[in-house]
Amino acid sequence: MLEVMIAAALAGGRAIRAVVEAGETAVRTKADASPVTAADEAADAAIAAILGRAVPAIPIVSEESAGESAPAQAGRFFLVDPLDGTKEFVAGSGEYTVNIALVEEGCAVAGVIHTPALGRICVGMRGEGAREADVVDGAPSAWRAIRARPVPAHGRIAVASRRHAGPETEACLDRLAAATRISRGSSLKFCLLASGEADVYPRLAPTMEWDTAAGQAILEAAGGRVERLDGTPLRYGGPWRDGARPWGNPHFVAWGAPSGSA
Repeated sequence: MLEVMIAAALAGGRAIRAVVEAGETAVRTKADASPVTAADEAADAAIAAILGRAVPAIPIVSEESAGESAPAQAGRFFLVDPLDGTKEFVAGSGEYTVNIALVEEGCAVAGVIHTPALGRICVGMRGEGAREADVVDGAPSAWRAIRARPVPAHGRIAVASRRHAGPETEACLDRLAAATRISRGSSLKFCLLASGEADVYPRLAPTMEWDTAAGQAILEAAGGRVERLDGTPLRYGGPWRDGARPWGNPHFVAWGAPSGSA
């Protein structure tokens, strides 16, 4: 299953790069006021083709092909954001990702995050750990095991959204007393925690379920955790939905590996 998801994410990345090379990066506005480009749609079609052909019995919920009007999903389904960080994509920063998660009974159990512009892919599955690789000529090179780290003696590194860190987030970062703060776009923030490059990521601004499911699966496979502000884990799909709007997440904090009694 994870190999199918990796193949689909890489295909999504190739579709995005093809759109970039063709210069078709004009932005449109969807009904929910969020931006969309031809790259979002091309990646969505490429991912759906591979997942649909390989595992046709598993439903696909995608930001572009389903959106907020999609019916609630229980049981087992794929949760896809074919281009997470559209604003980063349009700005040319390279900090955009392809996110694919497998959800079972509300839990994100497997995830793939591919960063086409940066040539990186991170994957994780419950019970099998997490790993990453550079993507060279469209394929992963040698895989490296990754692991979230306990808080180092010199203090936490906190990572925050490049474009959505408001006053609440700043107040939370102050309370965490992070020694260092860095900003990243899209789901790259989860990869930094999973690989032991950062320690905490508070998100006190709106996100959607397809923004976080792949990152949560990877981070938890690497020994970290993702929790709502009441300490319970984020969950996905209809019976467990608790965001402020359809497919919306509540605020949460993502953590690296536990350290002592922290």
